[in-house]
Amino acid sequence: MAIKFQYNKTSLGELGKQLKMRKSALPTIKSKESALRSEVKRAKDTARDYLSQIEKLSSEYDYMVALWGEFDPTLLGIKDVTLSEQKIAGVRTPVLEGITFEEKEYDLFSSPAWYADGVALLKRLASLSIEYEVYNHKMNLLDYARRKTTQKVNLYEKVQIPGYEDAIRKIKRFMEDEENLSKSAQKIVKTRQQAAAKEGGER
Repeated sequence: MAIKFQYNKTSLGELGKQLKMRKSALPTIKSKESALRSEVKRAKDTARDYLSQIEKLSSEYDYMVALWGEFDPTLLGIKDVTLSEQKIAGVRTPVLEGITFEEKEYDLFSSPAWYADGVALLKRLASLSIEYEVYNHKMNLLDYARRKTTQKVNLYEKVQIPGYEDAIRKIKRFMEDEENLSKSAQKIVKTRQQAAAKEGGER
């Protein structure tokens, strides 16, 4: 990114302000990046934990799989999922508050004995699956924010701060050169004036 500037004191002052602002903001942005990185890891680990619980629960009840053909999956439905919001390092993330299930009534006498277990299993699996989805979404939101923050850190550290410093150096060098030229010019004029005055005096 090329920084536009002019070779004058106004531009020098403006660039100085921009540089100071970025240098003072950088530690805060770095701190946010670090916090987001650890939150992403936490959400990822939790999502992975829910996934392994789902797999474990499914394998524990493998003996029921053969019976699912007789099971009526419409006995259980999800009526509502209640979510709230939690801000983590400035990022709005979802929090699962509750799940409302809708259970159809069934005849306990004419239905297979394992129906109640089947419904309980479906509830548990549905709850774990929703928890997993919520944490997975949370992880994606946090990771997106983390990537954007990392980009900003890199932009400040590797592009803008060195760019502003370089521009300031160039302006200062130009102004110093201009001042030296001005002094040299004044010296030449003064020397010529003195020489002319001396010549005039000798006549």
